[in-house]
Parts: sequence; structure tokens; C-alpha cells
Amino acid sequence: MPTLHPLLPKPLPAPSSSPTTLRLPYTPMSARTARHMVRVKLTEWSLPHLIDDAELITSELVGNAVKTGCLTFLIVGIRRTTSSTVRLLVSDGSASPPVLIDAGPDAESGRGLALVDQLTRQRWGVTVWPHGKVIHADLAASLPRSVDARKDRARTAR
Repeated sequence: MPTLHPLLPKPLPAPSSSPTTLRLPYTPMSARTARHMVRVKLTEWSLPHLIDDAELITSELVGNAVKTGCLTFLIVGIRRTTSSTVRLLVSDGSASPPVLIDAGPDAESGRGLALVDQLTRQRWGVTVWPHGKVIHADLAASLPRSVDARKDRARTAR
């Protein structure tokens, strides 16, 4: 094992890429707890640029799960499926799949899955089980083009 100079700071441990899963009750407060878990994990993975979209997606999927009226619990998870993909998962006890609808301008609801569809670039889906379902939503973990472009401009300006 290498010896470190006593005046040098100790290296930080590598961030964990392990998935995180929470078991939550069917209450509106579960969305807040799930958003917090997502924010903490994305910060740990040095992906702060995904936090806003991931929290919105998580809120929508957990909110839909809470509306199913199931009496057991729901499961919310986040994992890195590849180095370039973060997957959000919400499992509930209803076998009814979500339906993406075209909500009219006067509709009071029905836009949530359209937001999920847009933010994930149509990279979401559902797996139905005999006693429920799992909805997944994938986000690209790479930096947005605008951030990459700013970094490129900063490098060429030097």
C-alpha cells in the first residue's frame, strides 16, 4: 500500500454507482422522499445537471402510483444502467399500465406522462407483473450540449 505524505489530503473515496431503492407508503409525501433520494444519488454520481428533470419525472411517476389506491407500498429506485444512462424506477401494486394521452389545452390533468416522454426522449416504458407494474424512465447521463459547448468555447479561448 502506498504511503501518503502526511501534509497531503487523503484521496476521496470513489463515488458509489450502486443503485438505491426505497420502499414508500402510498401517500403524497412519498414523492418528496423519492425526489430527495434522486437528488442525493445524482449529486453523489456527479450528475447535478440531471437533478431537475429526474425530480420532475420522479414526482410524476410517484404521483401516478399514489393515485392507484393500492394499500401496500410502492418502490422507487435509481440506478446507472450504463455509464451514459440513469434509470428511474417506480413500482406499484396496480397492473393497469400508464397511458400517454394528448391532453387538450383546457384539460386539468393528463400532461405528466407527456413530460416524462419529452424529458426522456421517449426512453421510458412499463413492465406489467401479475400483482403490479414497474415503470422505468431513462435519462442520458452525458452533459447537455449547451454545457459541452461552453466548455469547448472556454478551451479554445485560452
